[in-house]
Amino acid sequence: MELIYTGKTKDVFKLENELYLLKFKDDVTGENGVFDPGANTVGLTIDGAGLAGLKLTSFFYSKLNELEVPTHYVDANFEEQTMTVKPATVFGKGLEVICRFKAVGSFLRRYGAYATEGQDLDAFVEVTIKDDDRQDPPISEDALAMLNLLTHEEYAILKERTIEIAKFVGAELAKKDLTLYDIKLEFGRDAKTNEIILIDEISGGNMRAYKGATYIEPLELEQIMLAK
Repeated sequence: MELIYTGKTKDVFKLENELYLLKFKDDVTGENGVFDPGANTVGLTIDGAGLAGLKLTSFFYSKLNELEVPTHYVDANFEEQTMTVKPATVFGKGLEVICRFKAVGSFLRRYGAYATEGQDLDAFVEVTIKDDDRQDPPISEDALAMLNLLTHEEYAILKERTIEIAKFVGAELAKKDLTLYDIKLEFGRDAKTNEIILIDEISGGNMRAYKGATYIEPLELEQIMLAK
C-alpha cells in the first residue's frame, strides 16, 4: 500500500487494484477539547472513535448502495479499522456540504440575530470550501460556478443528493427515537464515470444527533444505531 494522504481523521492509501483504503483514526474535529463536526481542526482524541465511525459509516453506506445512491463505498474491515473505496476526484481542493434541520453550531453563530437555538430549518443546504487557513468559508452556487469548481447543473445534483441522503440518515435515526440536527457530507466525481458520488464517511463525527434535548456523543450514537 502507498500512503498518499494524511488527514485529520483518516489516512488514505492507494491499493494495487486501483481502489483506495481509508484508515480511520480516533481523532475528531472540534475546538478547545469540545467536539464540533463543523470545525476544521482536530479538537480531541476519543478512544474507539475511529472504529465507531467506521462501523456507522459502513451501516449507512451499505444501505445507500442497496438504494442505488451513487457512493464510493466498496466494503469495510473492522479488525483493520479500514474502508475500501472507489477512486474519486474532489471539487477544487475539496468541498463540504452541510444539510441543516435545526439551527445550531455555526449557523446559529452567524445568524443568531434572526434564529433561535434549535429552530426548525427546512433541510437548508450550504457549501463550504475546504481551506483551513481561511476557516472553511461558505460559498454560493454562483461563486462555485464562476470559480470553475462545479457547474450550475452539478450544483443542482449536489443539493438534491445532499437532501436525499440527509433525510435518509434522519429517517434511520428516527427509528431509534433520535433527531438529526445537521450533517456534513462530502462529494466527488467518480474517477471513471465522472458521476457525482458521495465520499468520505457518514458517522457521529460529522453529524449532530439528539434524543429529546440531549446531544448524543459520537460513540454513543454508534452504539444506539447498531444495537440489535
